[in-house]
Amino acid sequence: MTRPRALMIQGTGSDVGKSLLVAAIARAYSNRGLVVRPFKPQNMSNNAAVTPDGGEIGRAQALQARACRVVPSVHMNPVLLKPQSDIGAQVIVQGRMIGTSRAADYQVRKGELLSAVLDSFARIGQGADLVLVEGAGSPAEINLRARDIANMGFARAAGVPVILAGDIDRGGVIASIVGTHGVVDDADRAMIRGYLINKFRGDIRLFDDGLVEITRRTGWRSFGVLPFQPAASRLPAEDAVALDHWRGGQGALRIAVPMLSRIANFDDFDPLRLEPGVAVTMVPPGRPLPGDADLVILPGSKATIADLAFFRAQGWDIDLHAHIRRGGRVLGICGGYQMLGTRISDPDGIEGPPASVAGLGWLDVETVLTGSKTLTAVTGHAADANIPFTGYEMHVGITSGPGRDRPMLHLDGPTDPMGEGAIAPDGRIAGCYLHGLFSHDAFRRHFLAGFGAGSDLAYDATVEAALDDLAAACERHLDLDGLLRCAG
Repeated sequence: MTRPRALMIQGTGSDVGKSLLVAAIARAYSNRGLVVRPFKPQNMSNNAAVTPDGGEIGRAQALQARACRVVPSVHMNPVLLKPQSDIGAQVIVQGRMIGTSRAADYQVRKGELLSAVLDSFARIGQGADLVLVEGAGSPAEINLRARDIANMGFARAAGVPVILAGDIDRGGVIASIVGTHGVVDDADRAMIRGYLINKFRGDIRLFDDGLVEITRRTGWRSFGVLPFQPAASRLPAEDAVALDHWRGGQGALRIAVPMLSRIANFDDFDPLRLEPGVAVTMVPPGRPLPGDADLVILPGSKATIADLAFFRAQGWDIDLHAHIRRGGRVLGICGGYQMLGTRISDPDGIEGPPASVAGLGWLDVETVLTGSKTLTAVTGHAADANIPFTGYEMHVGITSGPGRDRPMLHLDGPTDPMGEGAIAPDGRIAGCYLHGLFSHDAFRRHFLAGFGAGSDLAYDATVEAALDDLAAACERHLDLDGLLRCAG
């Protein structure tokens, strides 16, 4: 099978903007009429999306597929690592969980996954004019170079030329690019065709001498300097690093979300963050849940029992009790829903050592974690009104109990005749497994109306406009013709 026309964006480090650069450049080429597809050989993120072909990929690749105007596929992110602890992660290959692995063990076995990565890359390239590939971390992490499948290991195996992206906003971009040139070996260095600078603030001309110096020291050409783009804040972030810079609005409705140690799918809250009438606060460890919150949302977690212990260790269980006593409302999503129940059991050690622990006890349900994983897109309507929604399930565990007699949602079709989720008798505490609920405008407006808050945000249109704004910036400031020529 012939190699598809492709170009890989690697970075001088994590969080330099690779994901959004790929999305922005992909939308620019799509606007030119090209058939573009995204690809990331290996991703590490607990923000995942369910694909129509029944698997899961990194949320960033789902956004990139949207930028390309193509349907997401498991082959766009063939290896996804979902951290469950500081030293271990769930391993997803071509959309399906194959087990868990300690970090040290994975470094040994990841070379075995290269064949799956190359197979997915070939599949994604079929019928495409261009495949835009995103690296992970940095090729300068030469201690991880052996058996690498995420950066230069993939680029060389697949014969894909590389563009190196640097983030000037964090400082030291000259040293980052020149340093990468210095530490990678000759064969890896030969794969790099040039570089681009991301997130510049101010007069770009002031960096002209910097470009000259980078090119003099590396021999690489510049493909441009992209100014800092406010439009990027209207798009969902890929990983939890972004939560350190979260901006949640200044509205009258106050929502607090505790930042669990293994928080998952926190992009659930992006539509709420963009609502003018809502203020979303991500509460970091060591700080109390704010006493003036109207609503506390317990988010998803990749390790529910461990994060429940983490929740209690912060004293958030005490804060939540006080919040409820004051008349505040609570919503649990996925792992957060499980925590609100009376008990969580993991008899087979699916997410950690086998255990059975008491939940927070605010919903009369209990959960048993199981080896099978539910991955499905769903539609339905709110239990208290004929308000439609779309969303997706992504979880292990079966939740049952009397609390489910008062469901939060009803799903279309015969899959769940009891309904989905649970609502406490007083109506102020609820939970469900569904992610993505707030991306549906009608459901979000209905939900916010229950707090007396209005909404005129069109979320999908906002995301589309942001992608087009970023694409236009790439057309103005990057040499897109030159990048396309580099792809071969």
